[in-house]
Parts: sequence; C-alpha cells; structure tokens
Amino acid sequence: MSTIGVLALQGDVREHLAALTAAGARAVPVRRRSELDAVDGLVLPGGESTTMSRLLETFDLLEPLRARIAAGMPAYGSCAGLILLAREVRDGRPDQHQLGGLDVVVRRNAFGRQVDSFEVELDVTGVPGGPVRAVFIRAPWVEEVGPGVEVLASVKGRAVAVRQGAVLGTSFHPELTGDGRVHGLFVDLVRERAAAA
Repeated sequence: MSTIGVLALQGDVREHLAALTAAGARAVPVRRRSELDAVDGLVLPGGESTTMSRLLETFDLLEPLRARIAAGMPAYGSCAGLILLAREVRDGRPDQHQLGGLDVVVRRNAFGRQVDSFEVELDVTGVPGGPVRAVFIRAPWVEEVGPGVEVLASVKGRAVAVRQGAVLGTSFHPELTGDGRVHGLFVDLVRERAAAA
C-alpha cells in the first residue's frame, strides 16, 4: 500500500487525509523532514498560499520538498497547493516561494474573492464516471502551460486542472465534495511511479 502524505502546516488537511484513505492509500500528515522522507507522494492542500509558503521555510521543508519533487516524487496540489507547485505566480507576494513542480503560471484569486466562490460540474480528463463536482473558493487559474503540461479541465476558457508527469494540480477542492475520484487518480499515479521505480 502506498503511503501518501498531506502537508499539514495549514489548510484542508483532515479532508485530504480522509479522501486518500478512502481511495486506498495509507495517508499521513507531514510536518517534518523525516515524515516527508517516508512518503511515496504528497498532497499540498487548499488554504492560504502565502502562509503555507512561509511555513515551509519555518519548518525547514522548502528545499527538501523542492528536491523530492525534482527527483520525481508524485505531488498533488489543490487550490493553494496548485499555486505552490507552479513555476510562477501572478498577484502573489514578492517573498512567496514556488516549488516549480508544474511548468505553469497561475494567477492567485483569479476567480475573485470569497463571495465569488462557486460550484460547477466539470469533465476532468483521466477521471472516469462523468463530471466531477468542482468547488472553487478564492481559486487560482492557470494562465500559461509549458510544453510538458496536459490541461485536464477548463472553466470559462481557463485551465483549472493540469498534469505534468506525476504532478497534478487543480484550482478546485475535490476534498470538500465526498467524490473521491480525483484523489483516486492521484493514488494511481503514486502506485504507477512506485511500480516503475
């Protein structure tokens, strides 16, 4: 059974742990370097991207996490997690750190403020069984994608789900809907990577 961590510094940690467990993974919170070293893949949850960026530094996880992702560890970021995984962020803070796991440029809070949050049925490439209920809360969108990035879903002409190898990112929060298929896709990516190693 694959062990998948959820970065547990801030954000929707419990919800992601439950969704990963339901998808057949051993799910554990990650707050320390030793815990990061012990996982086969990592989820970066929704929350507040600038706060999470600062906490990665405070907990001495920034460089170890960059190194693990660069070495091929599967990672999945939802909302703020997508922002952290991006190569570049627009409308972020100048001191905000990026992990560079996805060759994309994202715009923070692109769909508007909290009051502009919305839900929509969304077809996501690689997720079988019909549309996914997608919850967008102060969500980013992807403005530019590099040549190795596949767009899995779009809303209003903007990319909101992307994949590059074993790294997955969504602007929305599948952990809030009870639909475990996006987490199932990530668990499958982690298993495939482990089998190929």
